[in-house]
Amino acid sequence: MLSLQGEARFNRRAVKVAEAQRRVLEAVQPLPPETAALWRCGGRYLAQSCEATVDWPPFARAGMDGYAVHAADTAQATAEQPAVLRVTGTVAAGQVYAGTVQPGTAVRIMTGAAVPAGADAVVMLEQTAEAAEPGAQAVLVKAPAVPGQNVAPRGEEFRCGAVIARPGTRLGPGHIAHLGTFGYAEVQVHRRPRVAIFATGTELLPVGAPLAPGRIRDSNSAMIAALVESCGGEAIPLGHIADDPAAVSLALEAALDEADAVITTGGVSVGDYDVMAVIMRNLRGAAATRAGAEDPEGAAHDLLGAVVREGAQLELPGQGAVPRGAGHGLLFDKVAMRPGSPTSAAMVNGKPLWALSGNPGACHVGFELFVRPALRRMQGSSSPLHRTVNARLGAAVRKGSPHDRYVRAVLGERDGLWTAELLAFNKSSMMASLPEANALVRIPAGPEGAEAGAEVTALLLGPLHE
Repeated sequence: MLSLQGEARFNRRAVKVAEAQRRVLEAVQPLPPETAALWRCGGRYLAQSCEATVDWPPFARAGMDGYAVHAADTAQATAEQPAVLRVTGTVAAGQVYAGTVQPGTAVRIMTGAAVPAGADAVVMLEQTAEAAEPGAQAVLVKAPAVPGQNVAPRGEEFRCGAVIARPGTRLGPGHIAHLGTFGYAEVQVHRRPRVAIFATGTELLPVGAPLAPGRIRDSNSAMIAALVESCGGEAIPLGHIADDPAAVSLALEAALDEADAVITTGGVSVGDYDVMAVIMRNLRGAAATRAGAEDPEGAAHDLLGAVVREGAQLELPGQGAVPRGAGHGLLFDKVAMRPGSPTSAAMVNGKPLWALSGNPGACHVGFELFVRPALRRMQGSSSPLHRTVNARLGAAVRKGSPHDRYVRAVLGERDGLWTAELLAFNKSSMMASLPEANALVRIPAGPEGAEAGAEVTALLLGPLHE
């Protein structure tokens, strides 16, 4: 097999992580909204503003089982000398008491029921006892009540018209509870992005296949699919493809026709057979000359087709990135970071294409830094980047690096401060520590690493990152 790459493989210009994130987030746009049943909207991003449709609570509401009373009638009540009140009725949740609570009387009331007119307090059942009055039921109140006691006034939580959720909000169970309370049986949410995924590499086998000499199973595709689903996308796994430029280019064209975004893993570095590096370099050079084409979709497919037609002889002009908004072209093909510096991204016919490393550790970092924020942006997120916290390193990092490093870690708390314990097996090609990691710790570039106790930035992963 001929080498796919010449000297052009070394002409990649690294951009900082923040700049690469900016380019991706500026290039993608939220997908159109769709109407979904409220119970299906957990984890989705809201595409409309939602307001309280009534005051909440909509009436003065009892917070306890007990008796609705005039607080003044109980002012002198004690356990030894309780106030005696005549009981004139009962009101349960969902009912409305027809009368008015007069001085010297009480109404038996259940939690959540509307407090009758005339009453200004609810005495909890445990502070009362039944009393026998000639010809009438009575209650003994053994402690004084104050106005408003155990009563939620109308509008205490929300006033009619108050905003309860804004566009871009990721809907959790609490939001769903609010929306259901105010009658939103359906809401507008952004469509989930459909993400095609495939791996490149002649060495790859299906996950279910027995190992063979020199071969490994394609675990990256399954990992990426799980990552896509974890941030709200719909994964479309397309398997693995050998290091064949024609096959990979055709697979990319088909994937871009079917999906809203495409992620590949493998073949992105400077190796002789790294086909994705050639394709991304083609997008970098050729797109600039075709950005003004009358048919952007056709031009985008031509960029991929050029690899099929010219294969290993492909030499590509130009070094500049395509202007934002052109709809196709390279965003970056090298990032100043470890691991995963060859991580690349492009836009093809307005759809994002990410070429991630084939090394599992680097693949994971590339997804978290550049894919997850973009997929969240495509779903309308108002804050697509990871949450970060400052943490103290639990142990020293002795080795320096010319670029910032993103190291898998377990984040915990000690003496009220976040601490970051770096995990073993943290090299780009290693995967043993992937399940344990709940953070990526950024170790700044420098010749000497970082000392134990040094303050570092930690990007939160898993349940912590939202």
